[in-house]
Amino acid sequence: MKNKKVVVIGAGVAGMAAAIRLALQGYEVSVFEKNMYPGGKLSAFQLNDYSFDAGPSLFTAPQLIADLFSEAKVPMEDFFSYKKVAVACHYFYQDGTQITAYTDKEKFAAELALKTNEAPEQVNAYLNNAAAAYQNIATIFLNYSLHHWSTLIKAPILKALATLKGPYLFSSLNKYNERKFKSDKLVQLFNRFATYNGSNPYKAPAMISLISHLEQNEGVFYPKGGMISITNALYQLSLKLGVSYTFGASVEQILHSGKVLTGVVVDQQHIAADIVVSNMDVYYTYQHLLKDPIKAKKIKQQERSSSALIFYWGIAKSFPQLDLHNIFFSADYKAEFEAIFKTAVPFDDPTIYVNITSKLEPGIHAPVGKENWFVMINVPANSGQDWVERVAFYKTVIIQKLSKQLGENIASLIEVEEVLTPVTIESKTLSYMGSLYGTSSNTKMAAFMRHPNFNKRINGLYFVGGTVHPGGGIPLCLSSAKIAAQLIKEANNIK
Repeated sequence: MKNKKVVVIGAGVAGMAAAIRLALQGYEVSVFEKNMYPGGKLSAFQLNDYSFDAGPSLFTAPQLIADLFSEAKVPMEDFFSYKKVAVACHYFYQDGTQITAYTDKEKFAAELALKTNEAPEQVNAYLNNAAAAYQNIATIFLNYSLHHWSTLIKAPILKALATLKGPYLFSSLNKYNERKFKSDKLVQLFNRFATYNGSNPYKAPAMISLISHLEQNEGVFYPKGGMISITNALYQLSLKLGVSYTFGASVEQILHSGKVLTGVVVDQQHIAADIVVSNMDVYYTYQHLLKDPIKAKKIKQQERSSSALIFYWGIAKSFPQLDLHNIFFSADYKAEFEAIFKTAVPFDDPTIYVNITSKLEPGIHAPVGKENWFVMINVPANSGQDWVERVAFYKTVIIQKLSKQLGENIASLIEVEEVLTPVTIESKTLSYMGSLYGTSSNTKMAAFMRHPNFNKRINGLYFVGGTVHPGGGIPLCLSSAKIAAQLIKEANNIK
């Protein structure tokens, strides 16, 4: 097996996880990454005395990382540690209502009863349904290929079908939530889970309600050192297993002769490989690496997920009313999503997410008495908008909104600033149009329309990452690596 070579294109979370799993199968694994650092979107940077996680900021399902260390028989605590946080998110509404989403389900239900008059039993029933759906339906999506019968027949399909309810498929998330809750505030709170895969709650299927299970039933966690420690842990584990990395190296082409894969071209050099795993955006993989514009065009026709505009601000003050995760809701959520997915025009009341890791590690990510703010809004994927103009527009409305809600002139407190737009997301990570999750989930069949984790015409070519099955976000990216590795294992009869 040591003579069998694997090339992984891209050192994102899914690429590194795939490299780890394939090294454990006995392959000689080489990873080529165009950037000079691992992690893809899950990176970090420093601005004077402030440090920032650049990309994903929510950590759930830590067992998916623990599983990698367990399978490698390497003590995770030597590389990585985390803790559960008491509050999943702190929500701010424009009428002054504030809701603390405790990770203790009973405390959360009591908080909602106090702030929205929603009956605790109604909230508990919703979360219990989300748990059942996750455990019986989502586990199929997370552990099996939906496009390969040899693996799908092993899935507990009958158990999933017994759990599956009509509204999950035939109702939008918003309509489902409106039937479940009396409070408009609570509907909006649970609608926001559609944004976890870049979708519109007024179009995405109610099945997305199961995402709430991860936060409110299983909990939210914080990795010591910030989210970048996830990247560092996966990178160090893969090195320990013998995976080699070449940074600053762009793969230019995937080579094959008919159905037989032969390798890749890197910096005009042919690198032989028996297996290639692409952690690159699937559109770019077909358009540029496989030189297959027909397939690329087909992928391009699917609606893009939303993108993000992020301001990284060093704030010269501490705000005790804020937590690790904070949401400032828009007054008209439906209009906001119309602007994101339909009109693509600037929206003057965006929902604002503020992540502050210095809350968990004071004095490390920001000077004592100050905070590192990761300020994000959802925006359309890039289709040629004037982002210089939009950055200026959104900075103004975000500062006005936060200043009003927090009773403080935020502009005067900003000591350092960096900005990430859909254009820079695309240039740094080759995410087509800067969309964060590839395609949206705004149709009933969206889950089945994602590209499979393998290529049907080229033996030995596989795909992982947020643009293929099962989707975007850290848990799904890690799951994509597990699915691809299992397909490779079965295709090569590895015990």
